[in-house]
Amino acid sequence: MLIWDNVNIHVDALMRSLIDARPWLTVFHLPAYAPELNPVEMAWSHLKRSLGNLAPCTLDDLAQVIRSRLKRMQYRPDLLNAFLAHTDLIINPRST
Repeated sequence: MLIWDNVNIHVDALMRSLIDARPWLTVFHLPAYAPELNPVEMAWSHLKRSLGNLAPCTLDDLAQVIRSRLKRMQYRPDLLNAFLAHTDLIINPRST
C-alpha cells in the first residue's frame, strides 16, 4: 500500500505506468491539502510548539536543538502512535 499526496510527479504518466506495472500495489492519493491526514505534519507541529520560547543565538544552535528534540520524539513510540492515530487512517495502532 502506498499513500501519496498530489504532487505533480506522483500523478504523471511515467509514475502511472510504474504503478500499473505492479498489480500488487494499491495507491491512495490524499486530497490536495490535507495536513490532518499526514502524521508528519503533526510531528512538525509538535516540534514547532516546543520551540515557541526558544531564542537561539545562531542557526547552528537552532539546528542542534531541533536535532535533539527530533531524537527525543524518536524514542517516544506512544507519541508517534498518537500522530498516526489522529489521522484516523488506522484503526488499531500497534502497541509497543
